[in-house]
Amino acid sequence: MTDLEFEQQFALGELPPELFTHEAHLRLAWIHVTQYGIEAALANVTQQIKRYTQKHNATDKYNHTLTMAAVKAVYHFVLKSKSDGFQDFLKEFPRLKYNFKELMACHYGFNIYTSLEAKKSFLEPDLLPFD
Repeated sequence: MTDLEFEQQFALGELPPELFTHEAHLRLAWIHVTQYGIEAALANVTQQIKRYTQKHNATDKYNHTLTMAAVKAVYHFVLKSKSDGFQDFLKEFPRLKYNFKELMACHYGFNIYTSLEAKKSFLEPDLLPFD
């Protein structure tokens, strides 16, 4: 599926939930960061994932801090990237795909995955800022 097809299917909530994996989350962030810039990506990705989880009765799975942190992490690596496409980007920065939790642990000294506050609103990193 092309990036445009992926972006459109996700925005419409038509992407099958089993296809919305960690890699797909990164791809969505990458598409929005590279196409629209960081500010629009933060707004677009959070809004679209909220709508997607509502449509698929999975609102309990949405984590605002994690979503924002993922977009910010993708942006950080996009600024350093020489890749033209998403798959090359992942090959260039495999830790996004394979060591994401460790990457987040560099920024957060607490568990953003289970924090109810982190799920509802963005919590700034307490260890290392994204900017």
